[in-house]
Amino acid sequence: MGRIPEETIQQVLAAADIVDIINSYVPLKRMGSVYKANCPFHNEKTPSFNVNTSWQNFKCFGCQESGNAIGFIMKYENIPFVDAVRKLAQRVGVPITEEQSSPEEDRKRRKISRYKEINNIAARYYHKVLLKSPDAQHARDYMKSRGFTKETAEKWLIGYAPRNSNEFLALVKEKGFNGREFINAGLGGMSKENNPGAGLYNKFYDQLMFPILNHYGDVVGFSARILRKDDKRGKYINTNETPIFKKSDILFGLDKATKAMGKAKCAILCEGQSDIIAMHEAGFENTVGGLGTAFTEQHAAKLKRYTDKVVLCYDGDSAGHKATDKAFAHLAKLGLAVNRINLPDGDDPDTFLKTHGVEKFQKLVENSKDFFEAKLDKELPTTNLSSPNDRAAFLQGLGELVSVISDDLIRDATIQTLSIRLRLGADEFRKVVASSKKKAEFQSKRQNRYKDAEEQPVFIEPSPMDSSIAYLCHLALASREVADSLCEQLEALHEALDQTAGGNLLRTILSRRPESDSPAARNAFLTTFSEVDQLALEKGFSQDLPDDLQKACSETMTLLLATHFQRKEASLRAQLGDPDLPREEIMVLLQEIKDLQEFLSNLNSRFIR
Repeated sequence: MGRIPEETIQQVLAAADIVDIINSYVPLKRMGSVYKANCPFHNEKTPSFNVNTSWQNFKCFGCQESGNAIGFIMKYENIPFVDAVRKLAQRVGVPITEEQSSPEEDRKRRKISRYKEINNIAARYYHKVLLKSPDAQHARDYMKSRGFTKETAEKWLIGYAPRNSNEFLALVKEKGFNGREFINAGLGGMSKENNPGAGLYNKFYDQLMFPILNHYGDVVGFSARILRKDDKRGKYINTNETPIFKKSDILFGLDKATKAMGKAKCAILCEGQSDIIAMHEAGFENTVGGLGTAFTEQHAAKLKRYTDKVVLCYDGDSAGHKATDKAFAHLAKLGLAVNRINLPDGDDPDTFLKTHGVEKFQKLVENSKDFFEAKLDKELPTTNLSSPNDRAAFLQGLGELVSVISDDLIRDATIQTLSIRLRLGADEFRKVVASSKKKAEFQSKRQNRYKDAEEQPVFIEPSPMDSSIAYLCHLALASREVADSLCEQLEALHEALDQTAGGNLLRTILSRRPESDSPAARNAFLTTFSEVDQLALEKGFSQDLPDDLQKACSETMTLLLATHFQRKEASLRAQLGDPDLPREEIMVLLQEIKDLQEFLSNLNSRFIR
């Protein structure tokens, strides 16, 4: 008989919710963090059959039968293991490919085990460095500034990756790990590609290290935070995708939050490792979060295993509000109840706790409102519903969110409630929702046409990029002379590139400068960027190149600088509107504005928008 690979079995179990599976055979009733029923395997009057969503297993405390979803089907239907796997796989839509048992499968299992082991070693090493090394003093100072104690660091195994990685690389070698295992585990790479003799480099250095654990407590990756203001890397850098680390499937803090979720009867969803840790330390141990603002459908499905309700508590800025909407869409689609907390502008859970204390945050949680009620509280005061364009855009956004609600009754009740709040006819808003739902269904059908292909198309948005930056990227890739002249102006462009979307991509192009007269070289170079960055760059290529590339470059640089410094001037003027601003600060701001105006007057005014 063919053997079903372990990876396939894992996929089947990951796709199956044991509550849904068992509930289709035996009626379950939720009691706290578990579900109960009269045991189907022996006669009883008092329920002793428990289903644990956290571990995705069942156990009867009467007859001692236990197992996972596959084991339940085996016992209930009295069929062999392979048949139970096939049946469950068919139900959850996972294709089964059987194979003969081979030494290769054993090697794969050993590799996975080794990757987990080396990450655990790395976590313990970084943790020791944080606690004891003189070179980590600034990391300890940062921890102290965030209110994190030594006990916090020990509980979360927080560490520090030193600048010099020689000691860590020597430790890895001493423990018997080779370079390939080091790389595949996501800890680094080869110093020179295709030249193993050149040695290895460590991906993480001079960063605070937050180990990322799977549900079983294994370290499978890291989220590293920069500590110095002059560090030009991203604020947080995560482990790359590896055989044991899938960013879209891991919730930070889940290994510590499952019991608290059952007790609180809800999960609190935040963004950022520091916020999640601060929440746990303040007693809100039912808090979890994605790695960054990205919350996925897989995350939502995982949360559904542990709770029926989620309270969204993202940062109080525009990015946080957008992330809140996206998280709601994934959660509501799976039928979870969603509340929302509106933090003050500029606040995150950590800063709110430090400023206002635990009791006030507890009141925010207890008084958290339904997602849409809280959304209207936040957005209506700044929305001009008397403007046809603003009104249409606002209703369209609401309609798209309402349309994802899976329960028909709840969706219609939401339409009625929002219509009353917005003072418009329910039928009018119902049409907006229906239109959004129809559009989503069309997109879903379009994707399903490719379901039998090897890969389904993924429709993704390009990374944000300013139009001037995009055009300069186009010019720099088309002409080595333009790239050289831009390099000469980098000092003047430094601030504008730092604060304009896409500036980092232009810097990358200028630092590497591929052959401009070779389309193959340029296209090969573009493949080194992420897919979202490639899409952003390709959008800029839609413009035809002018005859005089240098003149176009000069004009576009002028436009970029003018736009940047006009925004800066507007920001300074906004600060002057503060009635409590000290006189000396007012004078400084006025001088800065004057300097900016003089700079702008020297630019060619016809390029200023």
